[in-house]
Amino acid sequence: MAPISLVPEFLSSLPRSGFLFIYALLFALVEIEIEGKDGWAVNLPTWFRRRGAIAGLYGKLLSGKPLTGYHAVMFFIPFFSFHLGWAFGLPFSWSGELRLFTSYLVWNVTWDFLWFLLNPYFGWARFRKGGVWWHNQVWVARLPIDYVYAIGISTLLSCLPWFVSGDAAFLRGHLYLMLVLLAAILVVALFVPAYQRRYRHMRRPGSDERP
Repeated sequence: MAPISLVPEFLSSLPRSGFLFIYALLFALVEIEIEGKDGWAVNLPTWFRRRGAIAGLYGKLLSGKPLTGYHAVMFFIPFFSFHLGWAFGLPFSWSGELRLFTSYLVWNVTWDFLWFLLNPYFGWARFRKGGVWWHNQVWVARLPIDYVYAIGISTLLSCLPWFVSGDAAFLRGHLYLMLVLLAAILVVALFVPAYQRRYRHMRRPGSDERP
């Protein structure tokens, strides 16, 4: 396939990729409002467990992270929302489910990273091993291992249609998604100082109007 023929294919993927980015951005923003400087729900009124069968399995899957009531719910909200199309009558297909799952994995990375990038108490400077206690196991360069797993597994799964039928369109679609998400993150990074100033302004002493 000539490179020029990829342009319409890439452009047709932009609405989906843009929607997923905005969705991740909104999740990141609302979690900043909920958690503030205390990540991983450490100071929220929720339960917090490291021991027990379910918490232990959760920790093994997510590099030692504790399980909280907050995350037990927040895991399912976006996962179910990714499948709303099936609930509203779109015909189910395994290729569609594969696309949803691979997109969900990289969407999770985007959501999580935007939380750090925008959060005035973290930012890019603190996004490193030793600066985030719940991401304090293995890092690969400046990425926690969970990010590497999610990106790697989603890309490998996206190769399956190529291996099975020789059609690389599914893989290209996944690469387009990751490219657009990365580009959108870089654009948002330009507005981080303005967002953080607004965040502090809305919390200046004496500004809260609750009785």
